[in-house]
Amino acid sequence: MAGQSDPHLTLFSAEEIEFVAEDEMVEIVPNMRMDSLNLICGDYGPFYPQIATEVPLWLAIALKKRGKCAIRPPEWMSVEKLTQTLEAERESQGSFQILPFHYVEISKLLFDHAREDVPDMYLVRSLIEDIRDVRFHKVETSLESIDTRTSAVKIKDLSAMEVNIVRPFVGRALQAIYKHGNPELVPDQERMTNVQSQGHDHGQRRPLRRR
Repeated sequence: MAGQSDPHLTLFSAEEIEFVAEDEMVEIVPNMRMDSLNLICGDYGPFYPQIATEVPLWLAIALKKRGKCAIRPPEWMSVEKLTQTLEAERESQGSFQILPFHYVEISKLLFDHAREDVPDMYLVRSLIEDIRDVRFHKVETSLESIDTRTSAVKIKDLSAMEVNIVRPFVGRALQAIYKHGNPELVPDQERMTNVQSQGHDHGQRRPLRRR
């Protein structure tokens, strides 16, 4: 699918979606003793050596970078679970397996910052890439049924990154079909452009600062 390789065709950048995904909870195993952290987003800790505890992914990565903990990959990232998911995705052509909404971003962040904590990391990464490919193929197949009678497209159990890629593509596809078959249903592009530009007059989007 085109959006997989062209970031200009998506609603949000990969960095922005990763930023949101960093609030997902993961389990860490500290190697130090530290009092509780009282943060705006919640209280975490106290931390004791070799006693597992849950923290947001951004905090886990920050502690990992300082050599203060190991990160335990989520259960769904095991080779066994991913193999089962891949097989189920291939067998169920009309539906998608339920995966964490940020499975793409979580796995990428762990590969980038804690690869030594992921057992069979290269195999795990290969399985996740295969799962993504199968799921995008099923999305493309489901979109082949779009015609002039289609007013909306509903696809259940997609992840955040998949939705970000698929949604603008579907919008453009529906608009092209309406323009060809029912021109009166297509919104006035000049008027829509003016409205959008007015809504973005507050300035350019500022780049996210890493936590």
